[in-house]
Amino acid sequence: MRIYEELFIAKPDAPDEEVDAFIEQMKTTVSNAGGTVDKVEKWGKRKLAYKVDRYREGAYVLFQFTAGPETVKEFERRLRVSDLVIKFLTVRIDETLKRLEKRKKDRDKRAHRKSIAAPAAPQPSVAQQLMGEGAPAPAMPGLPKEAPPSGPKEA
Repeated sequence: MRIYEELFIAKPDAPDEEVDAFIEQMKTTVSNAGGTVDKVEKWGKRKLAYKVDRYREGAYVLFQFTAGPETVKEFERRLRVSDLVIKFLTVRIDETLKRLEKRKKDRDKRAHRKSIAAPAAPQPSVAQQLMGEGAPAPAMPGLPKEAPPSGPKEA
């Protein structure tokens, strides 16, 4: 079983009831094949980047489901033969999710090692530095260095 995202664009002039009925039909297709529908989002009507079948806009619907490759083939076949759908895209996202999870674990390990290795010393605030409190302010270039106090010289 793998995780897929299916984004399809329905005709903008299609009634909402028809789109909802088609979504339910696709949900039953996935569940009858042994898969599970994780998420369905209706994004509404949006402008297309270019004309598709004489349409300048379309109703976007995002499906996220877990199923086998045979289910995806059937899902895409139904999208192809439907008069309601003008464009669709299928993306397998389980590999991406695994990669992102691994990156997050590595990042957390590095942060944990950093926090253990070098506990941060409290830094004086800018106001404290200007008032001369806390750590000494760094010497500014071009200013004369303070001379050591001069007292009577012993001979």
